[in-house]
Amino acid sequence: MWHLRRFFTQFAEELSTPTDFISCLQQTPQLIHTSFGGSVSLESLAWLHNVAPCFPLRGDQIQIIHEPQNFYETLVQRSAAARERIVLASLYLGTGHLENAFVQTLRSSLQQQSSLRVNVLLDFTRGTRGEVNSKTMLLPLVRDFGEQMRLSLYHTPDLRGMTKRLAPPRWNELLGLQHMKVYLFDDAVLISGANLSNDYFTKRQDRYILIEDKPLADFYAQFIARVQEFSLAVNHNAQEVLHEDGKILPYEGAKEEFITHAKQRITDFMQDIFQQQQKITENKKDADTWIFPLVEMGQIGIHHDSLVTKHLLSSAIESSRFKLATGYFNLTQEYMDTLASNCLAQCSILMAHPNANGFQGASGPAGGIPAAYSLIAKKFYENLVQLKQIHRINFFEYERDGWTYHAKGLWYYLPGASFPNLTLIGSSNFGERSVNRDLETQVCLVTSNDGLSSRLQGEVDRLFSSSSTAENEIVSRPVPHWVHAVVKVFRNFF
Repeated sequence: MWHLRRFFTQFAEELSTPTDFISCLQQTPQLIHTSFGGSVSLESLAWLHNVAPCFPLRGDQIQIIHEPQNFYETLVQRSAAARERIVLASLYLGTGHLENAFVQTLRSSLQQQSSLRVNVLLDFTRGTRGEVNSKTMLLPLVRDFGEQMRLSLYHTPDLRGMTKRLAPPRWNELLGLQHMKVYLFDDAVLISGANLSNDYFTKRQDRYILIEDKPLADFYAQFIARVQEFSLAVNHNAQEVLHEDGKILPYEGAKEEFITHAKQRITDFMQDIFQQQQKITENKKDADTWIFPLVEMGQIGIHHDSLVTKHLLSSAIESSRFKLATGYFNLTQEYMDTLASNCLAQCSILMAHPNANGFQGASGPAGGIPAAYSLIAKKFYENLVQLKQIHRINFFEYERDGWTYHAKGLWYYLPGASFPNLTLIGSSNFGERSVNRDLETQVCLVTSNDGLSSRLQGEVDRLFSSSSTAENEIVSRPVPHWVHAVVKVFRNFF
């Protein structure tokens, strides 16, 4: 049996062609007819059981949240009701009144439940930007609640030496971030692409799926704890120090030593969970939905999510369909090449209209980012025209008055299906940063539950209802000359 450890530690280094990866994935004959509860319609997806831990459950354990306000309400309500654990992994926590109200909810819960543990993982550069920041928002809880409250800040090993000393705030974030979005309350996990800040609580559209499942919650609690081992711990003196189980600071000593240690901690953990869950999955007969957690940590040499995503695109059955969404259209070259030349499915791509892009109107070079995404989309479209594939791939842009767009993910429809059979949801934008620079996680959800599939379709319909076809816009939209140069040189930074 092919093992997950090899997937993590050897594929990125040893495999040179897509066919190598596919041949390994096809070594799953014993799982084909049993892995999805005997569902023949899902057998083409059975390879997933060999590339990620599987958490079998029922569709009624999953709730799809549609609006930012409901996302915020869920965070507050679940935090208030938590009795044992709250785990929050995000890029940052904002500093406005909604964020402050959320922090006060955490304080109240910690005061009322002495057994409650709150564990927060944020990005170092983004979380310490400005005089008032994520760290200063949470520091009073660290000081007041001792072991009940843990705050960790992930620091990329690429930010060190002269660059660390001289790179100004915002610019130092280009090198790599902790970008995962996992919000856990006792035995429920909220997977999203949304950060913990005002825009994401009010008028910034994202995706949010709440999963009630203790084994999955245990997995993510332990996984985040592993990442915290090689992150910086914030103590009551406001200092960022080495974690108690840490071996080396990310910005001192040998960079390769840090990367080797961090990679080993994650691969060992994922391998152990993979083997544990394989036995459980085989004995779980009443499941109609299966969750496969995927991780991507290009900074430390782990390419898991991207390999699975690429194979999902390339293994699509003829007459199947994809709907792919990203807030920032900067698909990796491999994804674009796969969609254009090695994918049989019809595909609808949803992205932000420049007016719905969070960088629209920003000062300085950041203001050109929406135009950069338009340029990348235009080049992809022109390549599809050249390859005579434009009949198979359509472009849509999301635009809603006063709103920005940040939703990403993928929905897969098997031949003849009216509703999705699979979805990817999480923090990945499917872009260069997601694959090579940031820490990401998303889940691959496969279901034979008609009710859940219908609800997933409702999510798709709501997102696409605020969009319009974009091919003509993409081709005709003016792009400043300087943006062409920036995209050519710095594409993998945004």
